[in-house]
Formats: sequence, structure tokens, C-alpha cells
Amino acid sequence: MRIGVIFGGRSSEHDVSVRSATSVLCQLDRSRYIPTAIYIDPQGRWVLPSRHPGALTDAAAREYVREQARALRREREVVMPPRPAEQDTLLVFPRSDEAGAAGEASASAIRSLRLDVVFPVLHGPYGEDGTIQGLFEMAGIPYVGGGVLASAVGMDKAVMKTLFRAWGLKTAPSVLVTRPELDDDRAGVLRRLASEFTYPVFVKPANLGSSVGIRKVKDAAALEAALDYAAQFDRKVLVEAAVPNAREIEVAVLGNDAPEASLPGEIIPAEGCEFYDYAAKYVLDSRLLIPAPLTGDETAEVRRLAVEAYRAIGVTGLGRVDFLYDRVAQEWHVSEVNTMPGFTTISMYPKLWEATGLPYAALLDRLIALALERHAARRSLRTSAS
Repeated sequence: MRIGVIFGGRSSEHDVSVRSATSVLCQLDRSRYIPTAIYIDPQGRWVLPSRHPGALTDAAAREYVREQARALRREREVVMPPRPAEQDTLLVFPRSDEAGAAGEASASAIRSLRLDVVFPVLHGPYGEDGTIQGLFEMAGIPYVGGGVLASAVGMDKAVMKTLFRAWGLKTAPSVLVTRPELDDDRAGVLRRLASEFTYPVFVKPANLGSSVGIRKVKDAAALEAALDYAAQFDRKVLVEAAVPNAREIEVAVLGNDAPEASLPGEIIPAEGCEFYDYAAKYVLDSRLLIPAPLTGDETAEVRRLAVEAYRAIGVTGLGRVDFLYDRVAQEWHVSEVNTMPGFTTISMYPKLWEATGLPYAALLDRLIALALERHAARRSLRTSAS
């Protein structure tokens, strides 16, 4: 099978996506799959890179992005037509230096490329928020991961928390603030937050991942700056009560109609980090305890809750469910479901499955099989009333 690994994207998590794609491209079994790397630059241009990141280390991800920016004129641009087709999943255009004098490609110079499955190793907006999943649905191509609705909900933390509560899952109290509200009535927003919360609180963009744009606020003096900072990344900002005495526990979930939960893992942020922020995830030496040091009953309960949270927002394929555990009250708080978790060499999702008995390469096999299973189920549905 030809697997299209799509990475990069129009998101502040662009470099993380490149690192994740490095691992996926290296681990795909070449006896079963022909991987095709498809790079989306920060401006949204799709190309077939002459060198995919499978040959790079994590530390070289940023240089790869810079290299691609310099090489774009030498790369072949690709387009995915939004219609089902058997032979032309992608249309491949000639390089700029191969085009005619006017810089236009003749129809005969455009070739097609068929993909059997696409693996969108994309994080953040335009990658795991339902937008590109909608394109895959229109194109009729099987793809790894959640569908349009689950991906959109998994990206929007405010909507996700609403569904968690409706499903009966406990989650930390939160208030949604929009950028227009902040611009039009800043004093009113600050008064409302002061009446709702005691400190500390977390202020975060509603639609983003990898802890980008998040700040822990310990007093009223720092709240306004944190709101403005988060509003730089999204029009919706979530202010969330900090769970006291919290342990950060994560569980990987895999499956379509019968999802399974991995053993849980615990995150110990790097020294000097008060929570698992971007630096703690990708730069500093945070510790991952796998399996998490929990009792048998606690482990069983968090795995059960992980599957419930996964089902609450309708995820298929894969998802990583993050929890905050209050040590004193001994209560689980569902934090979020990440519908396209990191796949870097240090990412929790593949590490959790490896500890549960499913190695990285076999995990990729399962994800591709689940994509094909979901696609077949959708194709079996009637598309006509007659």
C-alpha cells in the first residue's frame, strides 16, 4: 500500500509535526508500505519534498523547515482534488524550473499519484481540527485518525469540556472568553473572572495543542497579560481552575467501535517547569513514568474513564486522553483528548502502547487497518434516498 504521510502545516506546531513525521516515516514497514512524504509549508503550499525527514534527527527539524523554504522552487507542488477518484488522489505539478516560459505547466506535464491511505501527522489548526479531514472525506480517501466532528471538538477545548460534562465526566471548572469580549469590555471580563475563580488558574487558547500559548496565573496582576498572550493564538481563550495537588496522567486509546486503553503514564515536568508546557515537552528533560505508579484500582478506573472520554467526543482511530488527578480528594479530572498526539521518538502515545505490548511499527499497522475499516464502513452507507 502507498501511504501518504502528510506533515508540516499552517500551525504554530509545524516543527513538532516535522519531528513526528520523522518517526512515522522511519518506522513504516517497507515490506508492506510505500511511504510518500507530503510536506505542507507554513503558508499552506503542498509539495513532494526531495528529501523527507525520515533521515533526520529530532534536533534537525528546524533546519529541515528552513531547507524546505529555500528549496520550494525545486520541489513538485501537489494538489488533492476534493472528489473521489481511483487513480489521481494527488495531482503532481512540475517544478517551477520545468514549467514553460510563462511559469505555467501544460496539462500533459501534470501527472497523478494514487494513495491508498493518508496519515496526517499534523498538529494544531488546519491539521487536526477537522478541516483537512473534511478534504479527505470529499476526496474519498481513507485516513488515519478521527473524523471531522471528533477532530474539531478535540481541538476546541471549550466545546470538548461541554461534552465531557454532558457525558457525566468530571472536568475542571472553566470560563470561555472571546477576543471581541476582551476588546470591548476588558474590565467586565476581569470582574467576571475574579468572581468565578481563586488562584492559580490556567489561561490557554481554546484551539491549539502542545501547550502553546498557555500560562499558569498565580495572581490577578498576571491575568490580563496571560489573556492577551493566549488571544494572540486564538479568538477563544479558556480560563480554567487549577486542580490542586495534581498529578498529570495520560492514557493512549486505540480503536473505532471497540476502543482499547493502554496502561497509563505519568508526566514529571522538568525541573523548573510548573506544568508540562512546550519547553518541558520538547526541549527540557521531563520524565515519563510508564506505567504510572498507581494502584490496581486506580489504573483500572483511569483506563475506563479514558475510553469514556474518547467515546464522549466520538473519536475513531486514536487519541491520547489527559487527566489531572487530585491527590487529596482522590478525584480524576478529564483534561482533554488529543486526536492526533505527538509521534516523536519521545512522545507519550507510542511509548504507552509499547509498554502495553504494541511496538511502534505494529501500532502503525493497527492505525492503517483502522483507517481502512472506517472508510469501508462509510462506503457501505447509502448516498441516495431512492
